[in-house]
Amino acid sequence: MSQTSLADYRAALTTPGATRPMVASILARLPIAMIGLSALLYVQQEMGSFAVAGLVSASSLVGVAVGSVVQGRLIDRFGPTRPLLSTAAMFAVILVTLALAIEAHAATLVLVALAFGIGITEPMVGSASRALWGRLVPGEAARNAAYAYEAISMEVFFILGPGLAGLLVAAPWPGTGMVAGGACMVAGAVLFALSPAVRAWGPAGRTHHSLLGALSSPGMRTLALAALGFGVVIGFVEVAVPAAATEAGSRALGGVLLSVWSVSSVAFGVAYSLRPWPREMPLRLPVLLAGFGVLVALLAWPSTLWGLAIAMLAAGALITPQSATHSAAIELVAPKGTAAEAFGWVLTAVTLGLAFGQSVSGYLVEHAGPSAAFLAATASALVIAAVVYLLRGTVKAPREHVLAA
Repeated sequence: MSQTSLADYRAALTTPGATRPMVASILARLPIAMIGLSALLYVQQEMGSFAVAGLVSASSLVGVAVGSVVQGRLIDRFGPTRPLLSTAAMFAVILVTLALAIEAHAATLVLVALAFGIGITEPMVGSASRALWGRLVPGEAARNAAYAYEAISMEVFFILGPGLAGLLVAAPWPGTGMVAGGACMVAGAVLFALSPAVRAWGPAGRTHHSLLGALSSPGMRTLALAALGFGVVIGFVEVAVPAAATEAGSRALGGVLLSVWSVSSVAFGVAYSLRPWPREMPLRLPVLLAGFGVLVALLAWPSTLWGLAIAMLAAGALITPQSATHSAAIELVAPKGTAAEAFGWVLTAVTLGLAFGQSVSGYLVEHAGPSAAFLAATASALVIAAVVYLLRGTVKAPREHVLAA
């Protein structure tokens, strides 16, 4: 992510044709972190187990990991309209089926399978939206600002979602958050897919990439590893914080606490986009991940929810900078013509990390308490950051870009 200015943000967001898909993408992406956590809280309340709830939420995230790459490749090849409309319809049907299965206290295997179906059919508006900016916005500075906006807004949704999930689980029906989030996502995906700028995005010409697609680039693989570590840390925290709130007798505050770090995340994220550090992308990826892990360790010490909220503010400072860096790095390391798929791989890495973190965190919470989960998140971040640092030399333009130059 190169340095941007506020004027660049204004130029990007006022680009002709951008308003309708931008508004629709906000609607579609708002519940992106709400549905999985709502399902987790819903299952935990109905089944009485954080372990089962963690498996269901993790399965949904694994589905997202698979679906984001497949849908990204289809979007690059055929344009977003048909893939998004098709997946939105399938997603709605499976979501209703999962709600019915939870109400019936179906077997864990059934719930896990349906959660995977929700994840794999979740409309990947984020991938399409991020790739659309490259088509709409002229000029490198304005495009960089658009990508920073995309990352910052995505982080806002990742952070607001848990808060909404925590509040809605206290509604008369605990499945309200999951179903309301799904309805919001479907409506936004349909509106985005049918907006004029998106419908004008026709099928691409023939491209010749390897079977791995965007992941054929070594730098893309290193970026995916950094994104995986980012997801692992958040996954640990997303289970441990609600568990800490439940232990304190304030279950509904779990999601609200997760939203607390939005204050520092968004504020620091905007400031960081104006003056990013380290300047070199190969160093930025491991440094931000390691710093994030160290800050999350602070969550293990508070003995009150107020103390945990303060620690969340500190930990949140490096969330948006990482997400924005991942989005900007795609421009450097992804093969030409794979923008949506490359972003899909980043989402895949993050969601696989979330799934791993949530699964292990659920076990640690039940057997050793939330503090153990927070410290495990820190250890995971430092190990993965060390590997990313060792691979920093791969973070550069792939061979095809160099030859084209």
